[in-house]
Amino acid sequence: MQVTLLGTGDTTGTPTPGCDCDTCERARELGVERTRFSVHIHNEVTDESLLVDISPDFRHQMLDHEVSLPDAALVTHIHFDHLHGMGNAYRLLSSLPVHAADETDPETGKSVAETVAGDYDYLDAVTVTGHDAHESFEVCGFEVTFVPVVHPPLVCYGVRIDHGDASLAITGDTNFGIADASREALSGADLLLADGITPASRCQYHPLGGDHHDDDGVPRTFGTKHMTIEGARDLAAELDADRYRVLHVSHFTPADRAFEDPLAVDGEQYQL
Repeated sequence: MQVTLLGTGDTTGTPTPGCDCDTCERARELGVERTRFSVHIHNEVTDESLLVDISPDFRHQMLDHEVSLPDAALVTHIHFDHLHGMGNAYRLLSSLPVHAADETDPETGKSVAETVAGDYDYLDAVTVTGHDAHESFEVCGFEVTFVPVVHPPLVCYGVRIDHGDASLAITGDTNFGIADASREALSGADLLLADGITPASRCQYHPLGGDHHDDDGVPRTFGTKHMTIEGARDLAAELDADRYRVLHVSHFTPADRAFEDPLAVDGEQYQL
């Protein structure tokens, strides 16, 4: 499978519009971007492509990185930066099967699958199939599993994707408090794409501080919703990933480390 990181940024992206912080200025100098989250996975055997989350930057991402239009998509949760590119199915795609978890969210009273089906019922191309968490299904020749993670207040899912001996794990938007069963499902992947919004040092500026501290008191969760970069690093070590990249990175990451490994930028490709 060929994995292309289409969108590696948080909800505002980097550079952020109207922002002249050092990190945004450095991104402009380097000519790199972190647009809103999306991952493209191509199956060379079947010549099909699967999209994990449908970014509001869909058109821009497809043109910039010259990947094929998706044959199917997964939706991990209903925040706009992961979902609101769905309207691009209009006229561009004759068919877009969308797969999402069907667990009822106590916050909304609907599952992710039901929300997508209801909000985008005007798009004839879109059909939605719900799936149980931890239950594998096949799409685009891949074996796919939705894995529950922790992104309050909404339900959210990571994804495990396997094809032959190759495996990709995506944490989805999450804090460090992922349950053991989900950690096991995401473990041992050839490539792990881990949520990490900013360094732990920035927790002092969050109204809720940080959480899930390590033995040295370093927070591995920023506020309640996302891992710190240190949290992503520690999770990758725990999950024994062969390689890992940190995504969903914000422009609050200081410029002197914002574009260093293992922090991903848009357009990176990996052959698994």
